[in-house]
Amino acid sequence: MTTAESYEQNFTNEGGFEFRFRYLKNIMGLWMNQSVRREINGVDYVEGKTAHKAMLDHKVGFDELCDLCREAEPFEAYVDVQDDRFLAPDSMIDEIKRACADCGQPVPQTIGEAMRTIYCSMGARYAKSIEGLRALTGNDYTSINIMGGGCQDYYLNQMTADATGLPVFAGPIEGTSIGNLIVQMIAGGEFASLQDARDCVARSFDVKRVDPQP
Repeated sequence: MTTAESYEQNFTNEGGFEFRFRYLKNIMGLWMNQSVRREINGVDYVEGKTAHKAMLDHKVGFDELCDLCREAEPFEAYVDVQDDRFLAPDSMIDEIKRACADCGQPVPQTIGEAMRTIYCSMGARYAKSIEGLRALTGNDYTSINIMGGGCQDYYLNQMTADATGLPVFAGPIEGTSIGNLIVQMIAGGEFASLQDARDCVARSFDVKRVDPQP
């Protein structure tokens, strides 16, 4: 679609296999997630920005961040994950705090509360984008597919399902590599069609379903 409404909502068209086009909207949120993790671990995540000392006595992984989110429940605050202020701040955690304070919301005081703010905000942005997609295309949508490394984030998968009211199908993890491989296999005659290849992928990889919580 190349309508003015699509342009205004920042939807675009990405070319794909067999002259297909994916109607696409980029949402930045996971950058914030990664930036907080780097900051906690004392990694200078943006060249030229202020380096940070590690905040804990061990290296923090994404699973631990999800556990900290659970501990912070039911803390809730929302920021605009598309705001330019989150592109390259000296401290992502401090910028999240300032954004919450600027709009009169509860200010996160712990790592878990900061991460909860990111996840709540991402879920809300996904829900808003799906509503925009429905309005622009005139189509309804009954589920969400999450592929690539982000599909391993169980907390985000659940937050996405809850915010949108739609089941989430998470996986496969190596979506880009698999897509590249099946295109070559189609060209080599291993698959008769794209649908044949997609059916094989569905049988071959563990795709987890996450339903909205009641």
